[in-house]
Amino acid sequence: MQREMRIFITTLFITPLISLSACVASQTEPASETVAPSPMLTSSPTRWTPPSPTPARDADYPNDTRIVVNAPAYRMDIFENGKLMKSYRICIGYPEFPLPTGMRTANEIIFNPTWTPPDEPWVQSPSSKVKVGQKVEAGSALNPLGLVKIPIGSPSLIHGGKSVAQLGGFASHGCVGLTNAQIVDLSKRLSKLGGIEITEKQIEGYKQNRTRTKNIALQQPIPVELRYETIVVEDGKLYIYRDVYEHGTNTEANLRNVLGAHGLTPENLSESERSQVGIALDLMGRNAAGVKVPAATSTPSANGAAGPSPSATPTKLRNEGSASRKVTRRIKGGKEMVIEIAALAGKGYSASAGPDAGKERPRAVAVNSRKQSN
Repeated sequence: MQREMRIFITTLFITPLISLSACVASQTEPASETVAPSPMLTSSPTRWTPPSPTPARDADYPNDTRIVVNAPAYRMDIFENGKLMKSYRICIGYPEFPLPTGMRTANEIIFNPTWTPPDEPWVQSPSSKVKVGQKVEAGSALNPLGLVKIPIGSPSLIHGGKSVAQLGGFASHGCVGLTNAQIVDLSKRLSKLGGIEITEKQIEGYKQNRTRTKNIALQQPIPVELRYETIVVEDGKLYIYRDVYEHGTNTEANLRNVLGAHGLTPENLSESERSQVGIALDLMGRNAAGVKVPAATSTPSANGAAGPSPSATPTKLRNEGSASRKVTRRIKGGKEMVIEIAALAGKGYSASAGPDAGKERPRAVAVNSRKQSN
């Protein structure tokens, strides 16, 4: 007899911005003072799980110092010599302006950045209060970059200015978004990894004088890895994230690849586990509007990454967003599912370390899986 399954799905509602986000923008700062280096599918819990005493290691777990961003998980981690130091709940680019993937580099930290609106249709909308190419001063209410920006290679940034409500959702044009409190914490940690120190006194000075831009160069550049992984083994559990950028990665072939990196195949799972995984792949294999995403054409890697599906490449999505001046601000349905698999105990990527989400993650809403139609 078929057992009724209850799936806990985290819902997402996105609060609109000031109508702009800064990320498809020039990263060149005007002259400013430079500071020289001196049997059930379950949702994730309402609070991020603290790290295990001995973190489990994934095949792609960094063994060096770097920042790792996984867009579908809305998560950014800082590693120092292979040790996970801190995790942040983040907001990411709209599907029409997705975060890229690949390796980038952080070379500087800019407090009180100015912003030059890019030549994009979304800037030119009738409701826009800024104009293309006209600099918006640091500290202005029209400047969406917040207290700090960290360039990581055009057109993307890591920057502040976001609200707590925007974390865990879409809220930028191709950037990693944090609250001002989060970006200050990140800046202090990043500066130390980069060979310098930013004191609390300095930071207070920057906060009090919001019109004065400060560029702080790092002595050692820090790698920034931008990932798109929708199937992840983390802390002994299988996480399947929503395919929000339509890469077509939530497939059985991709699952087989990810499990294989941990010495398993789908056939090693129990009947109940396989059933749960199948439901999760179906529900999470949909775009933000709830439409099923075709499988990717390229071969996925062991970390669950693959090229976009043929129906919706990032370039296509971005062109559509630019032309229509519209962006997707919310997800219809759940964002992630977490499956307990006995054979994965002690394996995978580390649980979030010292998670910084500003507040509790959105509460899970229970729905009946047999009535889930989107």
